[in-house]
Amino acid sequence: MVVDMIIFGVAYVLLVYFLMTMIRPAHGSRKNRSDDGDGGIEVTDPPKIDLPPGVIWPSDGPKTKEPAPPLEV
Repeated sequence: MVVDMIIFGVAYVLLVYFLMTMIRPAHGSRKNRSDDGDGGIEVTDPPKIDLPPGVIWPSDGPKTKEPAPPLEV
């Protein structure tokens, strides 16, 4: 019984070792790890969204407000 447990333990360790070496990435020696692999040109500015007529972004609005005329009661 003890011999069987030792043999199965060694077989388990070898099986895990072989599985881990098989699933390791093939291109492990590359130096540049910051590449996400999607390719193309990197665009950092956000897309311009087309808004319906009469709707503006808050950043495109008037920069200063004109003071309202004084109210007479």
